[in-house]
Formats: sequence, C-alpha cells, structure tokens
Amino acid sequence: MIGIVMFVAALLFLLLGFPVAFTFGAVALFFGLGASYLEVMPDGGTFIDWMDEFISMFSMLPFRIYSIMQNKILMAVPLFIFMGIVLQKSELAERLLLSMGTLFGKIRGGLAVSTVLIGALLAASTGVVGASVVAMGVISLPIMLRNGYDKALSSGTICASGTLGQIIPPSIVLIILGDVFQLPVGDLFKSAIMPGFILVGVYILYILILAYLKPNVAPAIVNENISYKENAKKALKAIIPPLVLIILVLGSIFAGIATPTESASLGAIGAVILAAAYKKLSWSLLKDSSLETVKTTAMVFAILVGATAFSMVFNYSGADTIVEEFMTHLPGQKWGFLILSMAIIMFLGFFIDFIEISYIVVPILLPISQTIGIDPLWFAILIALNLQTSFLTPPFGFSLFYLKGVAPKEVSSIDIYKGVIPFILLQILVLASIVLFPSFYGFKG
Repeated sequence: MIGIVMFVAALLFLLLGFPVAFTFGAVALFFGLGASYLEVMPDGGTFIDWMDEFISMFSMLPFRIYSIMQNKILMAVPLFIFMGIVLQKSELAERLLLSMGTLFGKIRGGLAVSTVLIGALLAASTGVVGASVVAMGVISLPIMLRNGYDKALSSGTICASGTLGQIIPPSIVLIILGDVFQLPVGDLFKSAIMPGFILVGVYILYILILAYLKPNVAPAIVNENISYKENAKKALKAIIPPLVLIILVLGSIFAGIATPTESASLGAIGAVILAAAYKKLSWSLLKDSSLETVKTTAMVFAILVGATAFSMVFNYSGADTIVEEFMTHLPGQKWGFLILSMAIIMFLGFFIDFIEISYIVVPILLPISQTIGIDPLWFAILIALNLQTSFLTPPFGFSLFYLKGVAPKEVSSIDIYKGVIPFILLQILVLASIVLFPSFYGFKG
C-alpha cells in the first residue's frame, strides 16, 4: 500500500502549494527510501544493503531522462509554445475579437458566439490557454458587459472558449498524450478535430438557445454605425492570415508531408512572418517570446522528470499491480473501467494540472486499458477532452484565475464559477457522447 499512500501524500503537498516538479521528485525520494527499507531491513539487512537497494531502484532514472531528451515528439512542445506566444504578442487575438465582435453583434448572443469562434481560431493557431483567456477577458468581457450581457454567461463563455486549445490541434495535451500512449501525434490531431468542433457547436447552440429564451441575458447590439459589408471585410482581413498558417501547419501533418515536429518549426517561422506582416516584429518581441517559451518548456520537462521518478517508485512498490487488479475486476469490465477512470481524471482535474495527470495517472491506466482491449486512440481523446475540463473546474481551474486577474471589479469569483458550470456540463455531455457512440467519431471503441 506504500504506493497508494505515496500518491495521496503527493496530492496533499500539491494542495499546500508546493511546486509540482519538486513535489513529485521529493515524494519519490522519500518513499523510495521507505520502500527499499521495507524490502531489505525486515530480513536482517544492513544499512549498506538498504542503500544498495535504494540506489538500484533509481539506477535507470538517468537513462529515462536521457531518452526524454532524445524524444523527437516532445521537440514539438517548445516550438508550438513559441508559435503561440509570438502570435499572442503580435495582437492576433485583439484583431480577431474586435472585427468578429462587430460582425456578429447584431444578433442575440452574437458577441458570445463570436467569442467562441475566436476561441476556436486561437486554439488552432496559438493553443496557449492563458493568453487566449486573458486576451478575451481584457477585450471581449468589457464589451459584453457594456452591452448588457449577463456577467456569469460572459465569464463562462470566455473561460470555456479559452480552453479549446486543449482539444483542438495543435494541442500540447495531444502531443504529451502521444508520447505517453506512443501513438502518432498526427493521428491524435486528426481524431481530435471532430470532437473539438462538435464542442464548439454545442457551445454556440447553448448560447443561442439561452439568448432566445432569456433575451436580457445576451441582447443584440443596436445603433451600429459601420455597415455589415465593411465589418465582413475587416473580419476576413483578420481571419485569413492565421487561417493560412493553421492550414499550412495542420495540412502538412494530415497530408503526411511533415512530422508534427517539422510542422511545429514551420508554424514558429510562420508566426514570426505574421508578426512582421502585422508590423509588430522586433528584437524585444523575439527575446520575450523566447524567454517565455524556455520558462514554460522548462516547467513541462521538470514535471516530466519528477513524474518519471515518481512512477518508478510507484511501480517498485507494487501499487500498479493493486490498481490493475482492482480496475480489471470492476463490474461491466470495459464500461466500468471507462466510467471510473474518467471520474478519477475529472476529480483530479479539480486539484492538479493536466501535465501531472498525463505523466502520473495515465501511465497507470494505460496498461489496464490495453489488457481490456480498448482502442488507444479513442481512450487518448477521451482523456484529452476530460483534461480540458480541469481548466474550468472550481476551485483551482487555471482559466478561472486567468479571467479573475483581468476581469472588471464588478465581476466576482462567484459570477465566474456560476458561468463555467453550464459549460462544464456541456463538456461532460460531449465526453459521454464519445464514450457511448465511438463509431460516430470514427473510433473502434
């Protein structure tokens, strides 16, 4: 049971606010000492035997870290992060939001609908959740509130739209899951497109129905001075450049012309060219983008190293066998396993980030899913959509913090929490549809 206690201890330390990577590393070392002690000392072993067992347990760690450094799939992570940060700093979100807001504002719920569409475009071009939520919170939220939109609906729409980058390619979550599942990232990208856009459609449908039933929640904008034709031209000018970049990056992957890593490098260069076209390219922009990329990438890989040490001790303690025996003997087998695993991931998403879940929880569940005979591509997309929910779930959803940091004073945390709940339920609804109707989405099940 030492592995189970170890997992609970790591979760408690994370809730206390300790850094993720160091928490996993420290817990692994501490419980590694405990596990090796229990293995050797009760049988009359000496201190030297204890230390030999402890060193033997961690002897493969340098080789695992070296294999992480050589992983070509993970090379796409910093490149896509750089692409997203450059596009964010070149004010792509601002251009899209301002033009699309005026285009759709004349219909009920139009501003919220345009926010969802911009969220999808930003997801496919930048994929940086924090940047998307902050940009939409700074620009779109005041406009919606000024035009009489409900605070909860406005907040929920922005938070939900900002997290679309977790499922719509090129998604960092999908790249990480591709590494964990050892699946081609291109296949994951293709498989995620339909669930991603169905989620966008469900969001828009919900907003339009709510605006129809409660007109005062999302009223239409009147007294618009600019003509519709002029608005359409402005929107096209804002949309076409990032759309071309998206087509080049994802199209090259889907057509088999380039690997995700090669496409990511193309995307990074394309982002710099777009910044130059927008007349925003400068040495300062490149320097700041590079520094932010290094910080974000270092965080991801530090967590990966800590998670690797954690999983080694977890498996050494035999906890993986206990979990496997429990999960494979659930009522309903495949369905029981799917329901419980999705519930566990969703619960953990309330407290910890998608990176920790991907590298700690998923490797425990993956062998069990293979034993049961679940389609790995289907299971990976279910996890990706589930992990997206972790950005919205109170009290620790990152999108909630991002929006609260830039929201006007009249928007309280309760408004934001109330606003995201319907969108969380919509995500669960789409997740359930993928579980129940895998063939509709092109999965074997």
